[in-house]
Amino acid sequence: MTVYAELQSEIAAEITAATDLAALDAVRVSALGKTGRISGLLKTLGALPPEERKTTGAAINAVRDVIQSALDDRKATLEAAHLAERLAREHIDLSLPSAPRPKGGVHPTLQVMDEMIAIFADMGFEVAEGPDIEDDFHNFTALNFPKKHPAREMHDTFFFNPDENGVRKLLRTHTSPVQIRSMISGKPPFRLIVPGRVFRCDSDQTHTPMFHQIEGLVIDKTAHMGHLKWVLETFISHFFETNDVTTQFRPHHFPFTEPSAELDVRCSWEKGELKVGSGDSWLEVLGCGMVHPNVLRACGIDPDEYQGFAWGMGVDRLAMLKYGVPDLRDMFAADTRWLGHYGFSGFSAPNSASGLS
Repeated sequence: MTVYAELQSEIAAEITAATDLAALDAVRVSALGKTGRISGLLKTLGALPPEERKTTGAAINAVRDVIQSALDDRKATLEAAHLAERLAREHIDLSLPSAPRPKGGVHPTLQVMDEMIAIFADMGFEVAEGPDIEDDFHNFTALNFPKKHPAREMHDTFFFNPDENGVRKLLRTHTSPVQIRSMISGKPPFRLIVPGRVFRCDSDQTHTPMFHQIEGLVIDKTAHMGHLKWVLETFISHFFETNDVTTQFRPHHFPFTEPSAELDVRCSWEKGELKVGSGDSWLEVLGCGMVHPNVLRACGIDPDEYQGFAWGMGVDRLAMLKYGVPDLRDMFAADTRWLGHYGFSGFSAPNSASGLS
């Protein structure tokens, strides 16, 4: 047996012994790679006499062709075995009952937030967002809060420890800082809403340390309280899905608006269920007012040229009112049974065409 026949027999045995594609590829590289055994023989041809070069090259190429053919055959065999093993392992018995559908749904807070965004989007408002962690300027100072205002104290607000520069950040107590950031970074007119999480040191049946708000802002040269009332009554009519809406403004005080008001809507509580649009009761819905000139100045806007109005409402509270949730704390209890009762389908996004709820 010649040296080439011995090499062919040796490599063929290695190919037969390869039990997977990785091992087979290692044999291929050792035989036919740039530094492989057969490739090394081909590199010696240049040193042979011309009369030997032709016959030796033909013998080496014959060995290479046999080895390549054996590699291809073994690869096809291993691939077929691998596919058969996968088919046996991953088969599905279609006669078995299907797996139960996972339980869950859209949380009422997120459902109501989407409903509110859809309503205001139809009125031409854009959505603005900002950070949950704020500084004193955006959360208080630019919004005309006095230095000794109770909201600046730790019994109302979650503060972080001072940083290396002595600056004490906080968890925003309302989404109004986003309005400040929008007015500072942009140019009037503005027509925007700001949905998001807010944080306050409060917890009872109707308050939680973390809750959700949507605030609205309109800034232009002609905005007035009449426009504000129209926007809010339109929203309430669409949100509670009734054309019979009667509202009233009650004087109030907010540092960032002047004049300030709370909006009430006429309603009734028939058998404990809220019905908006009729009855002898009044329900407080939100706070609002004309943007204070000091707020405009803090954002670099001339209050002699521009004016506007703003409002804010609790998303979770409106979800409670609309869908009959008795306790706000249950909305954050992570109870799947509760969500199974109050949750919404994730396949229907609220919109004015097909309906909100």
